[in-house]
Amino acid sequence: METGIKVVATNRKAGHEYFLLERLEAGIALQGSEIKSIRAGQVSLAEAYVRVDGREAWLEDAHIAPYEQAGRYNHDPRRPRRLLLHRKEIRQLWDQVRQKGVTIVPVRVYLKNGRAKVEIAVAKGKKLYDKREAIAKRDIQREMEREFRRRGG
Repeated sequence: METGIKVVATNRKAGHEYFLLERLEAGIALQGSEIKSIRAGQVSLAEAYVRVDGREAWLEDAHIAPYEQAGRYNHDPRRPRRLLLHRKEIRQLWDQVRQKGVTIVPVRVYLKNGRAKVEIAVAKGKKLYDKREAIAKRDIQREMEREFRRRGG
């Protein structure tokens, strides 16, 4: 891990459901109560995805829990949040998303030097046989490691 980075939430399902092709770091435009919740680790990326509309990129369906002490100034937990990317990066993402079967998924949310960042990945959906193949490889690798440890290696 790099110094100054604290991982707050990861999307473990993304690696299982998609081939993650290209990764990018993006800032998130947040309200005051949202950053407090993120620092408390109350973030879920389970159903989240990134929508690109040619000019802007949006983080959709990411759940940031309401912050208890915010009272009536709290935020909507599932509101769309603008991603802070360079215009060139947004254009590249827009071109890639228009291809069939390609989407953008958030992989993890982390704090870098006190600022909330999201790692997004251009992803292509896996077929069922791809998922089974990945599981089989992982099982074989685990079995080899167990055998290696058992033999005292």
